[in-house]
Amino acid sequence: MKKNGIKIALLGLVFFLQSCGAYNFSGADIGTAQSFQVNFFQNYADQTPGSVIVPGLGRDFTLALQDMINNLTSLSLTGSNGDLVYEGEIVEYKVIPMTATADQRTAQNRLTMSVNVRFYNTTKEDADFERRFSFFYDFDAAAPLPSVQAAAHEEIFERLTQDIFNASLGNW
Repeated sequence: MKKNGIKIALLGLVFFLQSCGAYNFSGADIGTAQSFQVNFFQNYADQTPGSVIVPGLGRDFTLALQDMINNLTSLSLTGSNGDLVYEGEIVEYKVIPMTATADQRTAQNRLTMSVNVRFYNTTKEDADFERRFSFFYDFDAAAPLPSVQAAAHEEIFERLTQDIFNASLGNW
């Protein structure tokens, strides 16, 4: 008798989840979209004074955004004609001193990265937007940037891609 109750409960859960349609566990509202495309995010930050030049930054960020959307939705990644299109550019990537010691030396630096994103939803055009997203990573000034870049990129990319995902597909 108890086994039948568990089976019925599981069956009910399956039907409930299927009836949710375009929603999934990430809270994404993909509507009727079936595919997405992330165009290459060109790094224009390295053309501004004071910016740090990082080879491959545009590629790495583009892949991080593709991975985020791919992992959190059932959408198919496509190279063209996607129902959802993400494009933009990296517009800021710089290190600035944040705190100083008593003898007026830099104690902590902040790496800031900003991206300008244009989002197009061909299935729901009122969801289109263009917006700037920014995040930072603080690190000890004694540490050279190359020694912290991997950890910094992981944290910054995670936050930026999550913010972009929430702005485009979050339906809270």
